[in-house]
Amino acid sequence: MTPPVTLDNRRVVITGAARDFGRTLAISFARLGAEVFLSARSLEGAERTRDEIRGLGHERVHAFACDIGDPASVRAFTAAVRERTDAVDILVNNGAAWLEGEDLLSADDDAIVATASSAVTGTALVTKHFLPLLRASARPDIVTMVSACGTANYSASGAHSAYYGAKAGQGAFTGILSKRLRAEGIRVISLFPPDFTNVDPLSPEWETTPRDAHSPLTAQSLVDCVVFAVRQQRDCFINAFHFEDM
Repeated sequence: MTPPVTLDNRRVVITGAARDFGRTLAISFARLGAEVFLSARSLEGAERTRDEIRGLGHERVHAFACDIGDPASVRAFTAAVRERTDAVDILVNNGAAWLEGEDLLSADDDAIVATASSAVTGTALVTKHFLPLLRASARPDIVTMVSACGTANYSASGAHSAYYGAKAGQGAFTGILSKRLRAEGIRVISLFPPDFTNVDPLSPEWETTPRDAHSPLTAQSLVDCVVFAVRQQRDCFINAFHFEDM
């Protein structure tokens, strides 16, 4: 039997890690033994998550500021990570602006631009600038949190139409990237979840949240999917996870 792949000492970059699912992923990867490089739009937000992780006894965690829609900020983030490591094993594109409202007129122009910029431009920029560090890894994986809003004919979310468009563009980007990087052995894994329950991973509810067939999708199950995919042997290329909505 081939021994299971562990995450000990894997170098993981996570965008949008100050709160919500980005924070959940950061804490989960650290608990599994990874060295974690966190970014958020504000350095203070990234440092809060970093300090929470260090409080759990995991010292190999680093915090950075990065506005993923700003090319100069992405370049500075990448350069700062490069000063601390010569390779990145897992890049998690998690940061993206949420925009709600079923009326197209409910969002102003700046909010629409920010939504598209973070999901599409941001994912492309972050992936582009971290690609050399990923190519230096023996086990490179790119994981992107898209959304069910990025799938054709999905309409169950109250997200703004611009958010649907941004997520469709993000999914198209990761889809073609998966095919084009396959020959290099770089896996590109996209997740398309519907709205899901994201309880605090440091709270007792993390272990007690219902996860039966009649419960909404949980962050715990999404973390399990990500970890399952990146732990696979290198002949296993999981392109995407799609989920049934309730």
